Amino acid sequence: MIDLGTCQPFASGYNRHCFRHPDDPSLCLKVLRPENIEARYQRQPWAKKLLGRRRIDDNAQELKAHRQRAIRRLLSRGEAEMVWQHLPRFYGAELTSLGSANVSELLLDDQGKPAQTLEHYLRHRGFDQPMREAVGRFCEWLQTTGILTRNLLPHNLVVTALSGQPELFLVDGLGAPTIPQTLARVPGWNRHYIARKLARFELRLAWEQSDQMVSWERFQRLK
Repeated sequence: MIDLGTCQPFASGYNRHCFRHPDDPSLCLKVLRPENIEARYQRQPWAKKLLGRRRIDDNAQELKAHRQRAIRRLLSRGEAEMVWQHLPRFYGAELTSLGSANVSELLLDDQGKPAQTLEHYLRHRGFDQPMREAVGRFCEWLQTTGILTRNLLPHNLVVTALSGQPELFLVDGLGAPTIPQTLARVPGWNRHYIARKLARFELRLAWEQSDQMVSWERFQRLK
């Protein structure tokens, strides 16, 4: 068991804390925040509660997402490097003193610190040309691989520059809901699904560059 008793998370979302592995600082440990998972579950309509808590367990969903058809196909073809071009390498789950943790590569900036999010980059540097090109490479990778994601949000993407130019990595939001994942076997469905996600991502980037006087929810409706 990995002891996280004296560790502090380097990043936290509503559902998970992210820790640097105490024995291997090149790894990230994602641990659920059970109190928030329970609060989220209690807010669900009764019909969704019947589906259980596992459907809102981000670690369980992430494990499932790494088993999606597109990733399995690429790995079986010996194209692992293509998978990890814009995803942190994933090593499954391990038990910690705070519960089960998903283990993945810890992405770093050029100072050796955990990489900042795209949201942070846009706020401090704007949507400059290097980032426009990085977004283009990321979107092309999704279209080429057919890897399915949920909505692409700037706080779920981090920016590295270890290759000498900014590159985007998806650190949260991998995978698709059950029905789109099931339809992935239908010819042409992946392209349609990914195109919709990329269109929404483009819209989100436009909102991030706005004065944000209009909420994201309303901004979508206006467009």
